[in-house]
Amino acid sequence: MFRATADGVRVMQVGRNRRVATVFGGAGFIGRYVVQRLAAQGYVVRVATRDPAGTRFLTTQGRVGQIVPLAVSVTDAPALARALEGADVAVNLVGILYERRPGDFRRIQGEAPGLVAQAAAAAGVRRMVHVSAIGADAGSESLYASSKAQGEAAVLAAFPKATILRPSVVFGPEDQFFNRFASMAQMLPFMPVVSGGSRFQPVYVGDVADAVMAALEQDAAQGVTYELGGPRAMTMREVLRFILDTTRRRRRMVEMPMGFMRFQARLLEKLPNPALTSDQLLLLGKDNVVSGQHPGLDALGIEPKSVESLVPAYLRRYRVGGGRRDFTAV
Repeated sequence: MFRATADGVRVMQVGRNRRVATVFGGAGFIGRYVVQRLAAQGYVVRVATRDPAGTRFLTTQGRVGQIVPLAVSVTDAPALARALEGADVAVNLVGILYERRPGDFRRIQGEAPGLVAQAAAAAGVRRMVHVSAIGADAGSESLYASSKAQGEAAVLAAFPKATILRPSVVFGPEDQFFNRFASMAQMLPFMPVVSGGSRFQPVYVGDVADAVMAALEQDAAQGVTYELGGPRAMTMREVLRFILDTTRRRRRMVEMPMGFMRFQARLLEKLPNPALTSDQLLLLGKDNVVSGQHPGLDALGIEPKSVESLVPAYLRRYRVGGGRRDFTAV
């Protein structure tokens, strides 16, 4: 059932015994796993996104009418209010890796989370989870990292009991980390290494989604910031070696001079979908591992899955022959 608001927008109505979750960024990499879990728990899930047509693949994750796409910009306060009307819980997953326009980091990652939290508080939302990132730092030179810290502060100012989740690099079948470098190994005659000594603690996307669910359900998680990392830290050089070994690509690993990479980034960031930006180079120069100053997955009752147990299955397609030679016909 739908009803029209005063400005003519149709909003889904649900019975009093139905729980409603609004997920901002629900069609993204982490979002699809969160939506799946919310639907499995019986929530009516509103997927708030700028591109509702892009959420059609999610509708198979629930019953007919259970997953509802909504056209919402996280910078549009009236649209946020409509998306959160009658919601029990809210999850904000919206984030960007680069700016299409100057100021996007500030608008989308710095200011918009506060608008979402304000709308959630005004709507009487019971629980809110905001997904940020390890490395969020108001004093960072990186606009990505500083805007993440700004967003966290804005959320807690408006919704003090919100739970903040800070994952390290997130991996899974649709990731843009292991897949991107495996694709490079297919195309390039060598593997470029940038900031090879920087450490990462890759965390499985399913574990991050489970952390969102745990944060929504556990009273002890309210107002707490968690850092989410996998079982072990890996340097960038170790990550690349793992990818080459897994894809069975014999490539020489070549350390790239930072001066050359800065020049390259300035050229690439002019493209619509840059593979590397100057801001990302700043991030690559910093470790991205849990600090130990905040609780982690174990505090939420989650045992993290390892890179070695999951990544080879989806990197197999980057082997010569697409990995088909690894199977024996029966």
